[in-house]
Amino acid sequence: MGGNSKSGTCSEVMTDWRVPWPPIVGSLLVAPIQHRKAKDILRAARLVLLPEDNAHVTSDLTKIKEGKKLSPILMVRGELARGIPAHVADGYHRVCASYYTDENTDIPLKLADAPR
Repeated sequence: MGGNSKSGTCSEVMTDWRVPWPPIVGSLLVAPIQHRKAKDILRAARLVLLPEDNAHVTSDLTKIKEGKKLSPILMVRGELARGIPAHVADGYHRVCASYYTDENTDIPLKLADAPR
């Protein structure tokens, strides 16, 4: 990992709070859960809807049908005045699956400002 002689699994690194996180990661970790509609998330991020037969979308649709909750989406706020779209850092496929269920579905997300 980056030339270190020590190595660890991804989960070990992700749970080691001594790792110096980039500011955006810290912001997402402490961000409160908010809710936005699937159609609004796709529009804000200027993303096209993934096909319903996409493997990840299909997997999440199955979870939704089974009544399982999906993890919150992680997003970074864009800058409308500068034409910079929002960025879905994690969960694009979950947004698409939720859209196929109902485009007006309120999706839990964590939203952080982009670093300056």
